[in-house]
Amino acid sequence: MKIAIILGSTRPGRFGAQVSEWVMQQVEGRDDAEYELVDLADYDLDLLNEPTVPGAAKRQYDNPKTRRWSTKIDEFDGYVFVTPEYNHGVPAALKNAFDVLYPEWVHKGAALVSYGADGGVRAVEHWRTILANAQMHVVRGQVSFSTMLEAESGEDGEVFAPAERRTKEIGNVLRQLTRLTEATSSLRS
Repeated sequence: MKIAIILGSTRPGRFGAQVSEWVMQQVEGRDDAEYELVDLADYDLDLLNEPTVPGAAKRQYDNPKTRRWSTKIDEFDGYVFVTPEYNHGVPAALKNAFDVLYPEWVHKGAALVSYGADGGVRAVEHWRTILANAQMHVVRGQVSFSTMLEAESGEDGEVFAPAERRTKEIGNVLRQLTRLTEATSSLRS
């Protein structure tokens, strides 16, 4: 089973890079899945420029950037979306990356790790309805980091300083995700 940890912000100096790296540290030594960090910024996706709606494209995309993204996303059985909350909602870059594909997401498991001034919880609630529309299955648990309480000032800006309880929380979320992803595998065959 392969799980992608998707770094969902492309903003320069993004706090999410630290959060994603922390998630990757938490999966070290786990034997329930193979985990890979997928940085959305590495794909430089164009804004919804495919002439065919993704649900009807049958993975046949015109744009080479979309084809590359499709191939990468199709490798995985489940996903951990590391999402910021921007202006009480989901980040545009991650929403676009989600919207340019469709069959690649269907009947796969998802977990949400968020961050923001209030923990990114409004983005998580948006993501739950968005992911459901693509027939994804989202675990109940989530990890939501407050950038007001779990960051410290450092020489190069804000430094991620997660609360001690977060290690147990992400462990629970990952267990839920691997169980759910395994259970939904029969829906993809």
